[in-house]
Amino acid sequence: MPDSALSPIKRGTVLGFDFGTARIGIAIGEAELTSAHPLETITIVNNEQYFNRIQALIKEWQPQALIVGFPTHADGAEDEATALCRRFGNRLHGRFNLPVYWVDERWTSVVAESLLNEALVFGKKRKQVLDQVAAQAILATYFSTGACMAKLD
Repeated sequence: MPDSALSPIKRGTVLGFDFGTARIGIAIGEAELTSAHPLETITIVNNEQYFNRIQALIKEWQPQALIVGFPTHADGAEDEATALCRRFGNRLHGRFNLPVYWVDERWTSVVAESLLNEALVFGKKRKQVLDQVAAQAILATYFSTGACMAKLD
């Protein structure tokens, strides 16, 4: 990832993604209002299935950009999950021809867990919404920092 920060979208809808090998959490955000909300979690069956669902969401919400959480270790080191996520973001960009912004997601799961604790969401319900709440935290990071790690366009 390049070190230079880029200004994020200032107006319009964006979709945020918390990519995982079993599930993809998706959140919806409005850049001008800097607000984000959980949208849904896609359980991965195969690539075509989840890309078809993402395509339907893009058609419905007409986002200006796609924001993907970029996973690394606490020290910033990359691993296999980082490479898979990079591939996912590149495929989003290639398929949908929208700018893809990368956002550091190192602490978004902790934020999501905290938000769900505050909302008293536990058990089976928690598992169903954790990834989309993590995607919401990714969008909140994107909006609050005023910059992102890099952009594909």
